[in-house]
Amino acid sequence: MEAILTIDINTTSVKVQVYDLSGKALYQKQGSYPTFHPVAEWSEQDPEQVYITTLFVVKTLINEFVLPNKIKILSIGFSGSMHSVLPVNAKGIPLGQAIIWADNRGQNQVKKLQDIGLDTRIYAQTGTPIHPMSPLMKIAWLESNRGIFLEKVAKYISLKEYVLFQLTGQYRVDESMASSTGLFDITIKGWSNEALDFAHISTNQLSEVSSVMDNTLTLKPEIAKSWGISTDTQVILGATDGCLATLGAGIISEGKAVISIGASSAVRIAGKELLKDQQQRVFNYLLTDNCYISGGPGNNAGVVFEWFAKEFGDFSEHAYIEEVLDEIFQKIESIPLGADGLVFLPYLLGERAPVWNANARGSYFGLHINHTKSHLARATLEGILFGVYSIGKMLATFREIDEIRINGSFASHPLCVQMLSDIFGKRITANLSYDGVGQGIALLTLTQMGIFRDLQTATESLNFDQEWLPNSGNHAKYQAYYRLFERLTKKLEEEFGYLAKLRDL
Repeated sequence: MEAILTIDINTTSVKVQVYDLSGKALYQKQGSYPTFHPVAEWSEQDPEQVYITTLFVVKTLINEFVLPNKIKILSIGFSGSMHSVLPVNAKGIPLGQAIIWADNRGQNQVKKLQDIGLDTRIYAQTGTPIHPMSPLMKIAWLESNRGIFLEKVAKYISLKEYVLFQLTGQYRVDESMASSTGLFDITIKGWSNEALDFAHISTNQLSEVSSVMDNTLTLKPEIAKSWGISTDTQVILGATDGCLATLGAGIISEGKAVISIGASSAVRIAGKELLKDQQQRVFNYLLTDNCYISGGPGNNAGVVFEWFAKEFGDFSEHAYIEEVLDEIFQKIESIPLGADGLVFLPYLLGERAPVWNANARGSYFGLHINHTKSHLARATLEGILFGVYSIGKMLATFREIDEIRINGSFASHPLCVQMLSDIFGKRITANLSYDGVGQGIALLTLTQMGIFRDLQTATESLNFDQEWLPNSGNHAKYQAYYRLFERLTKKLEEEFGYLAKLRDL
């Protein structure tokens, strides 16, 4: 039997799956790694731990399922989370930890770019909002703090690029990942000279850019031997998790949106043209020559709900956080919509779209004596979903959205999906047996191999047979609570900044 392997290097784990040549998922394995916060605004991961976890999970999957079932792996497709930055020396050895998307240390660099008036030009070129999440700002911060390095930085790369370098010995970045850096001019498909100058780096310090369909990399012989696969196995460069989650939801043209909720969240749409936002709130990523993935990412989704579970959940009878989360979901169902007048702002990690405020912070508003932990849980979930809705509401001002699809580990609970349908007031469809990103990698890889004629044909092979319809009464109530959520976010903007100054003291 012939099949393909997909490797998704995401925020909390690496997920490896085997798909047959029709795009059906057969087997999967997953391995997690932690995120470190040495300073409140910092979010880092150990690149060696990410790489070793990838090696182990792939080898385990192959030993347990591929080899015993005599499956021949023809191609390996890759995905990775966006906005990570890892400095490496001339030998490819990391010069510290990888800085991931949730890191906000580049706030002064954002202000500097805005003060010199380059923010509008660089946003127009790169399609990446001006925010500390942007690798442009992270690299500018690192370059302004060169004293932390004992050696010269030869390259700035993402975690996905680091894993690929370890597996193949080559530095290569796909166009979708490059277009998420704030350094890549998507209008000319090349590195932006103005962004490079601001960061004080050269093109030599960045990887070679290639199409997401690039298949010219090859595994090192020792890696192929360790995994028990042929050295002729194709390596497909692949794309970012955001672009592939959109593709995996069957969205390659206008009219539909996908909500992806995992550790973070996003609402995305696809089209042949860039979305031009004068307020610089919308990102635009290049998937293929005639397809842009546009939308907005949110920092605070599953990571916030897991924070709530760890701080307020009952672990006395449970060994795993998944069990605690399931119990919390059950308790939420008994609490009325609106949590009896309790509203939660979920900005524990600052926020990206649509507020783009790294100083934003979480807050419970409306607490009274009769509120319980279950009310807090309900308000927490509603606040997270209001944050998602705020992104969709912004996108709806640019393009008509007829239908919403949903994917991501956090969104797999039926209660969560129904709440989203009620909040948006729209029909939501899904196939919760699909892993959105993995499915996207599989469709991209199979298209590159010629199994599908093009990506549009590939998406037509998907089946979204689960449906949630909005309750009009609930929608009206949610809209009333959302207006309060939106007002609180705007009114507290000045206070968020003042609090940041107090923290600095």
